[in-house]
Amino acid sequence: MTNKNSSAAHRHKLTVIAVVLGAVLFLAINIFSNNSFRAMQVDLTEGRLYTLSDGTRKVLEKVDEPITARLYFSSILGEQSPPHARYYERVRELLEQYSNLTEGRFRLQMFNPEPFSDDEDSAVSYGLTGIPLNESGDLGYFGLAASNSTDDNEVLAFFTPEREAFLEYDLTKLVLALASPQKTVVGVLSTLPVNGGFLPGAGQRPRWSVIEQINEFFEVQPVAPDVPVIDEDISILMLVHPKALPKKTQYAIDQFVMRGGKVLAFVDPAAEVDKPPRGTQPPGRSDMTDVLKTWGLELRKDRVAGDLDTARRVNVRVGAQVAIADYVGWLTLRPGNFDRDDAAMADLQMINMGTAGILDVVKDAGTQMTPLIRTGMRSMAIDAANFAGQPDVIGMFRNFKAGSEPLTLAARVTGAVKTAFPDGPPADANDKDGKLKAKHLAQSKADLQAIVIADVDMLHDQLWADVQDLLGKRMLVPFANNADFIINALENLSGGASLNELRGRTISSRPFHLVREIRQAAERRFRAKEEELQKELDTVRGELNKLIRREGIETGELILKPEDREKIDNARNQMVAIRKELRDVQHELRKDIDTLDSWLKFFNIAAIPLLLGLGTLLFVLVRRLRRRGGVVETG
Repeated sequence: MTNKNSSAAHRHKLTVIAVVLGAVLFLAINIFSNNSFRAMQVDLTEGRLYTLSDGTRKVLEKVDEPITARLYFSSILGEQSPPHARYYERVRELLEQYSNLTEGRFRLQMFNPEPFSDDEDSAVSYGLTGIPLNESGDLGYFGLAASNSTDDNEVLAFFTPEREAFLEYDLTKLVLALASPQKTVVGVLSTLPVNGGFLPGAGQRPRWSVIEQINEFFEVQPVAPDVPVIDEDISILMLVHPKALPKKTQYAIDQFVMRGGKVLAFVDPAAEVDKPPRGTQPPGRSDMTDVLKTWGLELRKDRVAGDLDTARRVNVRVGAQVAIADYVGWLTLRPGNFDRDDAAMADLQMINMGTAGILDVVKDAGTQMTPLIRTGMRSMAIDAANFAGQPDVIGMFRNFKAGSEPLTLAARVTGAVKTAFPDGPPADANDKDGKLKAKHLAQSKADLQAIVIADVDMLHDQLWADVQDLLGKRMLVPFANNADFIINALENLSGGASLNELRGRTISSRPFHLVREIRQAAERRFRAKEEELQKELDTVRGELNKLIRREGIETGELILKPEDREKIDNARNQMVAIRKELRDVQHELRKDIDTLDSWLKFFNIAAIPLLLGLGTLLFVLVRRLRRRGGVVETG
């Protein structure tokens, strides 16, 4: 009995020791792995959101001298706001990756700026934004201040979780600004107020948001639309809506290209940002035909690209009601519309365009045109006059006649080019001293490097970003990659380190193309039938009006003949029948979509569990059959 008790006690001790050793081993493994494999990550998210892009890695390779990044986060802010605490961990982990990749050249320091502390004074001195935390007026900070060896400073005043999708973009932009203080000069020449300034009747206006975005990566230099010579310090000329430019300015652009200058041009047959406020005149048209032809391109005159595949859904007022329709003049373009082999289009997910033009190749031009952005196959050229005043969105959709070839909306042009001014400077160049004529170039010194986009409206905030107010400061939240595409194009033309992958993973919207096609087909049938029935209604109303006008009125009452009254009754019955048919057509509009929606719900909710259940039953049946077979064989 004693031996049994002793043996049981011994086993109990061994069990306790084993549990303790297991716990110690578990903790040791966790501590060891946390310290040894901290930099190792496995990113299983769609789009690899937690994996640094190649663009960021290339920027970090440019960090030759130390950069000190000071991350400020108030612990009390994290206690009161779990989303900010979680976001802080995300920011810290990403900055630690930056530090690891630069082998310490990017130095990370972390501070907890408690109220009335030295760390709070430091955060305030760098211009970080504090948000109120309590009634006492204590402020919470969550920002970044970074500096390089030459005391250049860059600040992210406050990290807001709403901008988490753009975190890598913001951080890498900050590193690039400190690693490469010398920026490429981009000259912006426009007949629109993209550069801001004083406008009669509107006062002082800021620069367009897209120009502000460009200025974060490049040095933006405004160029007057009547300039006779393009400054030699300008590496890339960005042309925005060249309209009614004097010949001397067109000559200046031409000679800039002849000298080897790079060009990013935005031309438009119907620029809605240049639309007359009233009247029936169509939107403003860009005009640089002669120069474009020497580059081997032509903007199709007074024609806008329409596309069923990429048409945006918009709200349209129809009488007293608001309808939703596909606006074939406003396009939402996705990777299938892009040349994915071109660096300028890398990782872009969505670009919005409005009343974009069509680019055609000029025969025997000697240059090479490569389409960068194209419409879908179901596209057509629409007369720009249709966009004058208030466009008939439903009418354009209803009358759309799809072609079978895509239309080019943006293109890259390369190759040797000749001047558009073979006779030298034009008369209005005022070349009295002959300097312009002496420097005149009849052929380009190097191959043309230009990207031409047949849309100006894509630059306006309305098509790519929401502007929000954050603690009195203007915050831009993009919903499309328009600005990313422009920065990619400028970076690509500048020939510098690639930033293409920095901004391509910020858009997560993914359309259901099959649903879209079914809905469009049903809606087009509905719109055609609707138009037909509406014409019948108008005809019936017209007959009623004729009867009323023919009979006249006596003593305030309408006197009708029996046969006319019968006609009116028939007409009214016909109107009721037509209205009922209209309602039936509207019901049919949803029928195909609802059917597909039901099937999608079935596959998403029930199909997978059913398949798993059937698989499990099949597995169990097979095992039972094998066991029975084994029993029979043994017997």
